[in-house]
Amino acid sequence: MTEQAFSFSYEQPLHEVFPALHEAQSAWLAEIESLKALDRKTHELVRMVCSVILRNPGGVHRHARLAAEVGASWDEIAAAIVLTEPGFGILPAVEALPEARSGFEEGLRAVASELDDADG
Repeated sequence: MTEQAFSFSYEQPLHEVFPALHEAQSAWLAEIESLKALDRKTHELVRMVCSVILRNPGGVHRHARLAAEVGASWDEIAAAIVLTEPGFGILPAVEALPEARSGFEEGLRAVASELDDADG
């Protein structure tokens, strides 16, 4: 039996107990990822902001990285985070900035690596 790769830490425990539920959830999330109503950059910024509001640092990091990979600037990422302050307070935004910066820089490195591979 081959080992299944999981993208998120919650997936393996869920899969071990409820594999059919995990598969259904993964299919549902894949459908959300394929929505065409928003461009990919906006999609990632919205999901990052939701992660800020939920105080989910892993989500902030992931979606900032993905936003950077599809062309978001640091100013766009930081501004999206700051927009959460009036409704959800300063602390969640301030706590999110380091994770967002780290994810953003990781995304830039991934893009640079892809460009190097294409040139090489």
